[in-house]
Amino acid sequence: MSEAPSTQVKQGRRGRLIILVVLLVLVALVLYHLLGRKKVQRGMPAQVVTVAAATVGDMPQTLSALGTVTPITTVTVLPQLSGYLTAVGYQEGQDVAKGQFLAQIDPRQYEISKQQAEAQLAKDQAALAQARADLARYAQLHQHQAIAEQTYADQQFTVRQQEAAVKADRASIAQFELDLAYAHITAPVAGRVGLRLVDPGNYVTTSSQLVVITTIKPTTVEFAVPQNALGSVLQRVNAGAKLPVTVYNSDNTKQLASGTLYAVGNQMATSTGTVPLRAMFANADEALFPNEFVNVRLLVDTLRHVVLVPTAAVQSGAPGDYVFLVNPNQTVSVRKVTVGPSDGRHTVIVAGLNAGQTVVTDGLDRLSDGARIRLAPAQRPAPGSPASAPAATPAAPGSAARAS
Repeated sequence: MSEAPSTQVKQGRRGRLIILVVLLVLVALVLYHLLGRKKVQRGMPAQVVTVAAATVGDMPQTLSALGTVTPITTVTVLPQLSGYLTAVGYQEGQDVAKGQFLAQIDPRQYEISKQQAEAQLAKDQAALAQARADLARYAQLHQHQAIAEQTYADQQFTVRQQEAAVKADRASIAQFELDLAYAHITAPVAGRVGLRLVDPGNYVTTSSQLVVITTIKPTTVEFAVPQNALGSVLQRVNAGAKLPVTVYNSDNTKQLASGTLYAVGNQMATSTGTVPLRAMFANADEALFPNEFVNVRLLVDTLRHVVLVPTAAVQSGAPGDYVFLVNPNQTVSVRKVTVGPSDGRHTVIVAGLNAGQTVVTDGLDRLSDGARIRLAPAQRPAPGSPASAPAATPAAPGSAARAS
């Protein structure tokens, strides 16, 4: 009877042991899978990136600004006397030369006044001749003391009065001749006339605008640069340099003209902290239209033999400006750099990188220090596509860049 309970106790202990072993095996399997999954997660696959090598080249230092096409001369033609407009001698939008006939005011009134002045001159000249003849006779009589001294003196004054009258008549004639010249209106400057403002048959006064003449060729563009960049501009201008200026259209997609800087303003705008500048353009093709808004790029200087990288490779973050440097073991490391001017496509590296070192230009969003990388396969552009054209040199003159 005592052997049966002991056997049951042994069997119960054996069952509990089996259950414990099974639980341990399950726990081990779970831990194995969990640890194995973490290990897989830690081993991130290599990131596919595009790289480029740092090169040595030239970088133009340019200033970009908004400008306005400002004609050298803009003249509003006003009549200098009143009268009816009898003729107009130009076509709207026509190019005129200096002195070319523009309009005619009825001259008949001024011609009549001139004839009256000429008649008065003839009368006064006759009176002067008579007074001089009388004075000659009085002089002879005065020598023989045959007339009173007062009579001789009065005749001298009479001659002077007649001489003054003749001068006044000649001045009146000159005034009417000038009025006749004013009635025949000519172009004061060479340029292009605008739309006609007054038609023939209208009565015009000295405040009536007849036409506006604007010089098209050559022309200027006025723009402003910040005060921080003025020093480098003045340094070059005072050294006698002719700074090139390139003008682009309002959306900055097409080059319109090239010229040179020729004038710097003498005062700074306190409200904006800028200084006005003006550049001259030949404008032979009339690409620049008066009062048109344009984009201006002023080439101040060119940095020679500097380290250049694609602008996409330069990142900004907690350490400042940095790039992802490609290591020989196909990993990347964060390299802090000091950047200089940029033209949009390339950026100057002042310090922190040497020519020939390779940096990542695309695929940087998931990179970190020490991450493994894999180079993206080179893609051949289709023949005739823009990408198949030879790339421009980093230092192409006239490209926009930040002033250092």
